[in-house]
Amino acid sequence: MNKQMAQYIQGNLTEIISEWQEKMKNEKDERSFQTMSEELMNRTSEEFAELMISNLRESHQAYETRINDFAEKVVRLGWTITFVIKAINHFSEIVYDNMTKEKIINNSNLAGYVREYSNWITPIRESTIQAYSKTWERTVSLQKIALQELSASLIPVFEKISVMPLVGTIDTERAKQIMENLLEGVVKHRAEVVLLDITGVPVVDTMVAHHIIQAADAVRLVGAKCMLVGIRPEIAQTIVTLGINLNDFTTTSTLQRGVEQALAWTNRKIVEVEDE
Repeated sequence: MNKQMAQYIQGNLTEIISEWQEKMKNEKDERSFQTMSEELMNRTSEEFAELMISNLRESHQAYETRINDFAEKVVRLGWTITFVIKAINHFSEIVYDNMTKEKIINNSNLAGYVREYSNWITPIRESTIQAYSKTWERTVSLQKIALQELSASLIPVFEKISVMPLVGTIDTERAKQIMENLLEGVVKHRAEVVLLDITGVPVVDTMVAHHIIQAADAVRLVGAKCMLVGIRPEIAQTIVTLGINLNDFTTTSTLQRGVEQALAWTNRKIVEVEDE
């Protein structure tokens, strides 16, 4: 029966894909499919159809390779796992309904086909969920690493003066990344003054303050001064309420004032030059 199903799908592939595309377009909660170009939609549909057939006629290794490749593609396209499962269900329903209409499936062989359908679809559904989950976790992990690297970089703004803009929540793992980037950057850029800009940090609690103080102490140990800038009024109120001691810090409300102070520490200042 597997061979007969594979032959039927292959022989009616164009019609099945066309009907399947219409069903997928009618999934109103998912915009990722409707916004695809016609060329991309057709190519993705053909790949999906080949994936569905591969479980019937290819070796397990070839099938696993195909499903992992497809999982990576749909994650990039923005398909949710719910949408992928709906795609599998719609495809199998179309094949079953059409085979029933053409009397290929009838009362005499119904029980056998139901069993074969279960053996066909259940492994696809399970392996798809597994492959999608692994791909999604890997993608999120890579994005997290990239975000951490981008949001914890030391940027030289003047000779001997560098800024590290901090964005988002600071946890223990991220604090370690900040510390490493900070120390490497101080040495690399020969910075004498480092400005830690917390404008983009939504909450400063005792743990976050502890990480910042540790970073400042580390900067001082390598011979540079550290300044905390971007302290918003609500952050200042939180720091006072929690009794966090920042007496060893020079702090300013804005990055601009911090840069002015850093220039003063390095015996420089910004002056206006009048046009002649």
